Order: sequence, then structure tokens, then C-alpha cells
Amino acid sequence: MLESYVKKILCSRVYDVAVETPIHAAPFLSERLGNTVLLKREDLQPVFSFKIRGAYNKLAQLTDEQRACGVVTASAGNHAQGLALAARHMGVKATIVMPRTTPEIKVKAVRARGARVVLHGDAFDEALAYSQKLVDEKGLVYIHPYDDPDTIAGQGTVAMEILRQHHGNLDAIFVPVGGGGLIAGIAAYVKYLRPDIKVIGVEPDESNCLQAALEAGERVTLSQVGLFADGVAVAQIGKHTFEVCRHFVDEVITVSTDEMCAAIKDIYDDTRSICEPAGCLGVAGIKKYVEREGCTGKVMIAIDSGANVNFDRLRHVAERAEIGEKREALLAVTIPEKPGSFKAFCQAIGKRAITEFNYRFHTNAEAHIFVGVQTHPEHDPRDALVARLQEDFPVLDLTDNELAKLHIRHMVGGHADKVTDEVVYRFEFPERPGALFNFLNKLGGRWNISMFHYRNHGAAYGRVVVGLQVPVADRAKVPEALDSIGYAYWDETDNPAYNLYLG
Repeated sequence: MLESYVKKILCSRVYDVAVETPIHAAPFLSERLGNTVLLKREDLQPVFSFKIRGAYNKLAQLTDEQRACGVVTASAGNHAQGLALAARHMGVKATIVMPRTTPEIKVKAVRARGARVVLHGDAFDEALAYSQKLVDEKGLVYIHPYDDPDTIAGQGTVAMEILRQHHGNLDAIFVPVGGGGLIAGIAAYVKYLRPDIKVIGVEPDESNCLQAALEAGERVTLSQVGLFADGVAVAQIGKHTFEVCRHFVDEVITVSTDEMCAAIKDIYDDTRSICEPAGCLGVAGIKKYVEREGCTGKVMIAIDSGANVNFDRLRHVAERAEIGEKREALLAVTIPEKPGSFKAFCQAIGKRAITEFNYRFHTNAEAHIFVGVQTHPEHDPRDALVARLQEDFPVLDLTDNELAKLHIRHMVGGHADKVTDEVVYRFEFPERPGALFNFLNKLGGRWNISMFHYRNHGAAYGRVVVGLQVPVADRAKVPEALDSIGYAYWDETDNPAYNLYLG
């Protein structure tokens, strides 16, 4: 298997449009981790992503008759732009089917590179089904974003460049994983020539399709996929990619949204470039690996796989980066509602910087404060701060509470005394016109909406929290009603952050 892939990689045609990207040092991160961290800068490709390699190589392997038919794919991201540019360069007509939720910046980028864009469906699965329909009806050739040997070979040229560019010791390569095309190509080439080098995949903990498949010994389909790192939001690893990964990938590490935000900041600090969430996974994985292993003096390369990020997402990244770096704690602190309490609280905080402070009067007896405090993972860890404050006040650590981080911190305004029978659900709405109307229409006015909060994060899906007044006798009917709407949701009625500040 490896030999055939290596031959394909060596014969891949990518450099008509792709460039050989450099390996850059990350000096600040290297010093902090006590290991040499290097970045393979695939964000410097003409479409700001490695995807151009596989797309062009696949087109190059088609026959003249196939290219004359035109090509089609379903993609909301980097593969769409890569295929559009590759097709324009080769004079092939390309149709890209994208969900209607795709951010306008990506739609414009694909059209600017000469492809025909068809917006269909609210989710990727609907776009994929429509693209397959065009194959059947129009005779177009489907170009898969990752699960094709020629696409895998094109992505494998990243590994060929790494081994040619880096001549010294190399302990591990950390690779972002979505459908598996990039890591399969890298693993095939590296394990054939340098089996001593570890190939480690990195996935978001909310879309870990390769990790789940390796644990099960077969491909599995995730029931739900996190959307923050949309470039790797894949529910099932590819068939061809899994056959390589199951034998030649050493391990898979998963990271949280906060850890990804911290890694984006790390890359910015060292390169002054901003990568997309999927692009930072390699760095996030290195940090987690070093913390777990306690290793020093190792040489590790992270694939900085792409930079196609919407500008308005950076607000969310900035909010979460310090938490991901373990340099900020979010706390709910209860203090007596009397003069001098704030002063006593500030004295307990000491010289630590306060990053956020939210308060509104609750009762004559006590006040609930939502506060952000700077910490340090080594010199002033979060658990030590919490322990210190608990000597004087009741404290609840909300640093890992998603509802608190996404919504409550922007909603601290007091309790609604006249609201009864309230249940709370957190949703992910598709970012498209009519999403709210669809929600309200299908809910059908059965229960009164007592609370609603939405904040744009620049992603394909918006985060929403909703309060509904539902009599206890009707509670069992709520999940069925919400399932019919078709939006991902979580029951947050018992969330302590909600009960402290809003319930």
C-alpha cells in the first residue's frame, strides 16, 4: 500500500498552481514548551490552504473526456476554492454546490476563481446529495474533497517537501484531521521513508471521527459534529483515508475550542499571521502532547493547514484564547449584599488582574458576581485561585461551562421573579435568513418564550439560548417538539450558571 502511494505522490502534478511552502520556526512557542516547534505554512498557498494540492492532482489524473464533461463537488470551504482555481487553470468547467449557510466571503472567493456556485440546502449533507444528483443528471465528474487516492497523493506532497526541507532530527509531525486526506498522504510518505517519525493526528473533541474509528476498529459516523473548526467538521472518516490511517497513524489527540483559540494566538505571536480554527490544530496538539509527555528537546512540526477565517470570528477567538492558555478563570462568586463586600472581594483577589466583572442586584442578602481573573498555568494556577477565594466566599468555577462562556457572561442582568416553569435550551441555528422564523413556526406558539439570547460569531451556525415557560406536566413533550425543528440543542435547565444569574 505505502509503495503505491509514494509512487503516486512522487508523480503528483501540483506545482502548476500550488507552491512549495516554507517551514518556519516558532521561537516564542518553542521557548515556552522547551521543544523545537516548526510550522509548515500551508496557509501561504494561493487559496490559503493545502487543498489546492489534492484538487489539482485529481484533475490532472482525469482523461480528456472526463475533463470535457466538467466537474462538480460539494464543499463549503477550502476544497471549493482549491477546485475552482485548479479547474480554471486547466480550462475545466467546475460546479461547486455549497450549503445556503456558507458565509458570503467563501461564496465570493469561489466565484472569483471562475467556478459556478450552486447554493442548495442548509447543511453539507443536502449539498452533497444535490451534487451527486448533478453527476447523475448532467454527467459531471465528482471530485471528492478527501476520499480519493489521487487527492490523497496530492496532499502527500506536503510530506515530500517536509523531508526535503528539514534535514535534521524530526520526532513528530502533527496533522489536522477532517476527512483524513492530508494525514493519509503524509503518513503514507513519511512511514515509507522515515518510519521513526511519529505521525500524530489532531481533531477537535467535538468532531473526532478518526479517533472514534481507530477505537472501534472500523469507520463510524458521529451523531453530532462541532462546528467551530468548520474546515474539519466531518462526521465520518473517508474509506480510502482510513485504510492508511488505521495502519500508519501513531495516535490521535483531541483538543477543545478554547485550546484551538489559544493556538491561533500562539501562531499569531510567532508569525503575525492568523490561521483558521482547523489550521491551528497541529499547534494545539503539540501543546497537549508536550504537557502529557513532559518531554523536552524534541523537534516537532505542525501543519498550519489554512487561513480562510472570517474576520468577525476573531472576536470569539480573542475571548477564548486566554482561557485556552489557562491564563484566565471565569468564576461565579457570591458575596454579602452589604457595604464593603466588593472591597473585601478585591482584597481576596490580590494583585491579579480582573478581566471581566458583571454584577446586578439580586436580593438584600447576597450578590452574585460573574468575574474573569487572570491566572498563570504554572505560577498562579486556577485551582489555587479558587481555593483561596473559597476561604472567604462561595465560589463556582465556570471556566469550562459552555453556556456561561457563550451566553451568560453577556446576559448578567438579574432574575425574573414573575417567570415560572422555565426550561432553558441552548441551540445552534444555521446562519441564514428565516432560521428564527422556522424555529418559531415549528414551535407553534405552544409555550411562551421567556428568554432569548443570540450573538453572531462569524460562523455558519449561530449560538442561541432560549427560555421556555413549560408546565411540569408538559416537560416530556419538549424534546419531541425541538427534534422536529432540526437544530442541534442541549438542555441547560440545570446549568448552575443559569440558576445563579437568570433562573
